[in-house]
Amino acid sequence: MEKVIDHIGIAVRDLDKSITFYTNILGGTLIDRYRSDAKGVESEIAIFDINGDKVELLAPTNNTTSPIARFIKQKGKGVHHIAYRVNNLDEALIELKQHGIRTLEDTLRINKHGRRLIYLNPADTEGTILEYCDYPGQS
Repeated sequence: MEKVIDHIGIAVRDLDKSITFYTNILGGTLIDRYRSDAKGVESEIAIFDINGDKVELLAPTNNTTSPIARFIKQKGKGVHHIAYRVNNLDEALIELKQHGIRTLEDTLRINKHGRRLIYLNPADTEGTILEYCDYPGQS
């Protein structure tokens, strides 16, 4: 199954400061900014388009339960995950299972932009947090 990079997620402490950098220095266009209080997300998110590439800035909204807060505490700010777009997430999950790659089942969700996503278990991906996603109903 073909996989292409959909976006890169970056953990940040100060979303406003990061937005200024991504706008003024990298020339990015802010596509959306929103807050998700969903369990397992608990972040404010800013989505950028930088010459056709997507970057998501992720700032924790709850320093005790947000996975982004936990990530920053353990590893510091920086690249949090790489998301790969697949044609069909259900088929990709079957393929992963056939190869013995586990997913973090509790991360399966659809975000506000209609992106269906799940995170792979970093224990099976050499420690890198990877997301698989698709966009059902969108071309």
